[in-house]
Amino acid sequence: MTEIMLMSDPKVAAVPVAECGEPLVDVRRHGGLLVDTRKQDPAGAFAHLREGVLERLLKAQAALPGGLRLLFVEGYRPPSLQRRYFEEYAGQLRAAHPDWPDARIHSAASRYVSPPDIAPHSAGAAVDLTLADADGRELDLGTRMNADPEESGGACYTHAPGIGEEARARRELLGGVLTAAGLVNYPTEWWHWSFGDRYWASLAGRPAALYGPVELVPEK
Repeated sequence: MTEIMLMSDPKVAAVPVAECGEPLVDVRRHGGLLVDTRKQDPAGAFAHLREGVLERLLKAQAALPGGLRLLFVEGYRPPSLQRRYFEEYAGQLRAAHPDWPDARIHSAASRYVSPPDIAPHSAGAAVDLTLADADGRELDLGTRMNADPEESGGACYTHAPGIGEEARARRELLGGVLTAAGLVNYPTEWWHWSFGDRYWASLAGRPAALYGPVELVPEK
């Protein structure tokens, strides 16, 4: 695997945000994506994305072979929830590795949960998704979605070796249509893709991110 730039990399934090003001939209009302409910919350925050991200997902889905669909699992994540996820995972790592300094804990945690001040999910710029067949059945891409590096033995990394030919081909298909639509992958999580956030700007060589952290305002 090639060298991976983590969300905790100072180069990502150094990217400025030129907030474009694009709204968050509910993908359940604004498009033909298959939406899974495993991350559903009372406010329905999980089903929201920036409008431009949703447009790109629909383009990606249209490029899939017949009989396959994108399966949307989670988009927007409120900043407070992102912070809780990060702190909980960092706490697990600290308990497992009491000798690790704080900087190492922070870096290791960012393989799986983005630091709250960087998080693409809290900007409405990131989506966790996979592939499904024509009947809506989730396909096997080598690990369960949201498997952490410890649980999966590193198989959650997008280009992990030894995941099986069929799973590898599906990851490559998913990545091909999403990359063509302008999204970038976080290489420690095969299911995580984003557009317009600081990590995207870092990889794409853009001078600024389009989207920064935002609070959800319910649609009328």
